[in-house]
Amino acid sequence: MTLPNDIAGTAALAICESLLLALNDHKILPEKEIVGVLKDAAAAHEFAPASGQDALNVAVAALINGILAGGNSVRRR
Repeated sequence: MTLPNDIAGTAALAICESLLLALNDHKILPEKEIVGVLKDAAAAHEFAPASGQDALNVAVAALINGILAGGNSVRRR
């Protein structure tokens, strides 16, 4: 990935994480639903059809699964 893509990707991740936290804080989405959104996003990349983007899909799935494991996008109580 090139530097501008890294910047855009990092910004997008930070914005999405903040949105997920806000949705949970304002009781719009419960933790279970937020975890489900993240699992669905990871699965979309884990089970993507084979293509020239295989390494990217593996990396994206690993990153999302790392977020799930770390609890970054949900304030666990």
